[in-house]
Amino acid sequence: MYLDAAKKQEIFSNYGKSNTDTGSAESQIALFSYRIAHLTEHLKLNRKDYSTERALTMLVGKRRALLNYLKDRDIERYRAIVKKLGLRK
Repeated sequence: MYLDAAKKQEIFSNYGKSNTDTGSAESQIALFSYRIAHLTEHLKLNRKDYSTERALTMLVGKRRALLNYLKDRDIERYRAIVKKLGLRK
């Protein structure tokens, strides 16, 4: 499996306040980014997999909504997570 418990713990410890901080916007954005990267690689190999394409589109929308939320609440945290993840905006 591409995303096991150990990988989730690593993501949450790197981007959240602690490795048990699963609900913060930063940790959720990082988790979505990891899943988006995985699905993008899958779609490069399987370009007719439309259900995965839809799931990817929905994930990108969820991540965008969280980024917008974070931008409205705390612009410094938004800038930090965008820079750390290497996102365009």
